[in-house]
Amino acid sequence: MKRFQSRLHVIRIAALTFIIYSVSLFNTVHAQTTYQTAGPVKIKIQGTSNIHDWEMKTEKGNSTAVFVTDANGVINGLTSLTFTMPVESLKSEHSGLDKNAYKAMQSSKYASLSFTVSSASIKPAGNNFQVFSKGKLTISGVTRDVDVTGTGTVNPDKSIALNGSYKLKMTSYNVTPPSIMLGAIKTGDDITVNFNLLYKAR
Repeated sequence: MKRFQSRLHVIRIAALTFIIYSVSLFNTVHAQTTYQTAGPVKIKIQGTSNIHDWEMKTEKGNSTAVFVTDANGVINGLTSLTFTMPVESLKSEHSGLDKNAYKAMQSSKYASLSFTVSSASIKPAGNNFQVFSKGKLTISGVTRDVDVTGTGTVNPDKSIALNGSYKLKMTSYNVTPPSIMLGAIKTGDDITVNFNLLYKAR
């Protein structure tokens, strides 16, 4: 009986040692680094109307992301990403459209829109990589599950450029498509959000 207990004790120690070694090896091979957006972000929203296409742009916003790299420094994972942007930083060529867009998005009550990644996978390709993410997009206090795809590039200075686009309907977020000139120009429900972000390690 004592011999059995002794063997069981040895097995437990060996198993614990293996687990500790595996965790240490994983942490060595897979390093996690936190990145922050550096400089102005570039967000462009494109839409249509019964007269002509329109767009709103901003260079304000903030994002934090945690990327995972392998032993060779290749990015192969994304464990978290958050993005926030002030609604009233969006500007078009028409102040009337801006004013009505802010009103439609209830910017006085919901000053920012946000996106948070719930899960993500990365497909490396040299200095570039594809990001396939699932997350939650919040506009005007309404949160929806979304799938967003982006393309990343590791620059020579080790900063990371991430860009892509996402299509949505304004009414999915309880936003009534704005109009201008007393309703003479009415915007369409479908818009495309284009993003171009530059990250640097903290």
